[in-house]
Amino acid sequence: MTTDAIVLLRDDHKAIRKLFREFEKAGEDATQTKGKVVKKIIEALTVHTYLENECMYPEVRKLVPELEDDILESYEEHHVADVLVTELSTMKPDDEHFTAKTTVLIENVDHHIDEEENEWFPKVRESLGRKQLQEIGARMQELRKKAPTSPAQPSALKKTVDAVLA
Repeated sequence: MTTDAIVLLRDDHKAIRKLFREFEKAGEDATQTKGKVVKKIIEALTVHTYLENECMYPEVRKLVPELEDDILESYEEHHVADVLVTELSTMKPDDEHFTAKTTVLIENVDHHIDEEENEWFPKVRESLGRKQLQEIGARMQELRKKAPTSPAQPSALKKTVDAVLA
C-alpha cells in the first residue's frame, strides 16, 4: 500500500464523492437513507479535513511557499464545509433544510476537490519528491488513527485554523 500523500488524499476524495452520489441517488422520499449517508459523509469529511489541516497543508505551506494563497483558500473552504457539517450533525433528516444543506455541502466540497486535484496537487507533486510525499503520507496515516470522526469531538482543527488565519 502506498503512503504517497496525494494518492491517499485522492483515495479519500473518491470515497467522499461515492457517498455524495449515494445521497443524490437516494431520492426525494428516502429520509432514513439520506440520514445514514449524511452520517457517513460527516465522518469521512471530518477525518479528511483533519488530515489535510494538520499534516498536508502545513507541510506544503512550509515546503512550497508559492502555494501559500492556494493553501489559505483551502483552509477557508474547509471552514465553510466544517460549518455545514456541524449544522448537519445536529439536524434530523426530516428537517426541511437537511437536503438543501447537504446539497450545498456537496457542491462546495466537489469544487474544493476539483481545485486540489486539478490545480495544486500537480504543483505539489512537481515541487516535492516522491520521498517527501511518502513521508507526509506516512504521517497522515498515523494521524488517521486518532482523527476525530465527528465535529463534536475535540480536535486540534480549530486551533490549527485559528493559528493559520491569525
